[in-house]
Amino acid sequence: MKELIDWMRNPPTDGPTSIVLLRLMAGSVFLWEGVLKFVYANQGVGRFTKLGFPAPHFTATADGWFEIAGGVLLLSGFLTRWIAVPFIIEMLVAMASTKIPLYLGTSPLPLPPVPPQVGLWAVLHEIRSEFAQLMICAFLLVEGPGRWSIDALLARTREKMRSLVTMKSSVSLADL
Repeated sequence: MKELIDWMRNPPTDGPTSIVLLRLMAGSVFLWEGVLKFVYANQGVGRFTKLGFPAPHFTATADGWFEIAGGVLLLSGFLTRWIAVPFIIEMLVAMASTKIPLYLGTSPLPLPPVPPQVGLWAVLHEIRSEFAQLMICAFLLVEGPGRWSIDALLARTREKMRSLVTMKSSVSLADL
């Protein structure tokens, strides 16, 4: 368990600079989807009610704030691995709660406006956004936030502090 926590706490920060583009894409989508849950009832409480979530007002509100805060964390590259895990879970829940009923033709949500409207092809067409978010979060979990992130800045700062402490302690020992 300690190894897992260390792995989560110390993501690689030397990945390609282009990782910032993935963080910007996923973080901005989570951020605006969180805001939409408050702006349009059919995206928040109404949607959660239709899908049969328990306590839909609480659930939609909590999910909206989670997406806003998590989106900002991804955008900044702060606690990237830590937020990627619940976002992966959220995407799996979103896919299961909306796409299985679409496949079966029992969705309480409006059907897509054009064919295919039910079945496998409808699911494959409609799942694209959730699938992209899921894959980007999985990538960020494995590869870390990249060089242009708060996580990388903090890691560089910690490394400098360690080297200063090591240098200071070696000077102290030499003086004895």
